[in-house]
Amino acid sequence: MSPNIIVETKGLTKSYNGVTVVDNLNLRIAEKEILGLLGPNGAGKTTTILMLLGLTEPTSGTAEVCGYNPTREPLQVKRLIGYLPENVGFYGSLTARENLQFIAELNGIGQAEADDRITGLLKAVRLSDVEELTVNKFSKGMRQRLGIADVLIKRPKVAFLDEPTAGLDPEGINQILKLIGELPEMGTTVILSSHQLYQVQKICDRAGIMSKGKLVVEGSLDELGKQATTGSRYQIEIETDQPSPQAVDIIKKLAGVNTVEAKDNRLLIGADSDLRGVIAKAMVNNDIPPIQMKIHTLTLDDIYTKYFHEG
Repeated sequence: MSPNIIVETKGLTKSYNGVTVVDNLNLRIAEKEILGLLGPNGAGKTTTILMLLGLTEPTSGTAEVCGYNPTREPLQVKRLIGYLPENVGFYGSLTARENLQFIAELNGIGQAEADDRITGLLKAVRLSDVEELTVNKFSKGMRQRLGIADVLIKRPKVAFLDEPTAGLDPEGINQILKLIGELPEMGTTVILSSHQLYQVQKICDRAGIMSKGKLVVEGSLDELGKQATTGSRYQIEIETDQPSPQAVDIIKKLAGVNTVEAKDNRLLIGADSDLRGVIAKAMVNNDIPPIQMKIHTLTLDDIYTKYFHEG
């Protein structure tokens, strides 16, 4: 692996009874990055995570996590990673602090150090005021936040989060997303499995879209947008009295403009960024004032729809 690549797969494949659920997955994830794995149920997201955790063996291909092979060196991998499954399990009769103390003990963390970490983590996940409450009295959102603390107790290099906001109300979702967004500042790389597109768009550096076991496409939102269209993430529509060849020529010469099409009394422009101000100034300077301008930014929903149907 390259020095700053912390997770890498090459041709990673998993089949059950002749059915391929992860198909030739090639993936590289950098340190302190948040990668969103998108796809519907059955797309292969959870199976991919289980192979990276060393909890199931690939049929073929290889994986490396923190420089170790999860199949041959599962214990070394488990010491360096944290995993938050969709349904978090805790001892309901124990308090939040007691649950975290138990996890710390399992990971060989001394009591004094564990107490300091637990105090800080409970504060970070906003559970300090209920740390002596037994977990069977926790709401779903409180359990999810405790799950984040559980993942972080051993200060993992990589955190695998499988649908971490499932079943939460909007306030709970925002709290969890805020916590996840802060993990790279603590030195943790995050792999987030989700089918909630706006959540991935909100906090992830890159996204990978999986469909029927295949990684259909991956990259930053801008990169995905350019691949999903003719190379432009922004679509700008300008209404004029009557589009002229002069207006088309003027706009085509502007930096960042990829395409210009005249249609009826409109100009349809593909661009790398929001160039409305630049375009309006160029048109006014050439005595071609626009009547109105609209912009459409390609969202992750647009990108997902295109690639999911193609996958």
